[in-house]
Amino acid sequence: MKQYQYVNSVNRKLKNGPTAAVLQYDDGDAPKVVAHGKGAVAQQILELAEENDIHMQEDPMLVQNLLDMDLGENVPPQLYSVIAEILLLIEEMERNY
Repeated sequence: MKQYQYVNSVNRKLKNGPTAAVLQYDDGDAPKVVAHGKGAVAQQILELAEENDIHMQEDPMLVQNLLDMDLGENVPPQLYSVIAEILLLIEEMERNY
């Protein structure tokens, strides 16, 4: 009998450690993946973002998609709406702080 382990994003994070992806966005250009990682690499990305007051947004499904991409690769158009929502949220956070 096979046993299957169903892992939700919380259990995955506890089991494998954090994951993180960094996007670069310049007006007029497509967002680009400039860094990503799991475990210790992700922890270092998160710490650097915090040290430099860079706003972060947690979206497990988006991060999983970005981790599958090569560094320097443009984000595919099907992810634009999710990224646009995150950028708007970050912009609002920056205005309020």
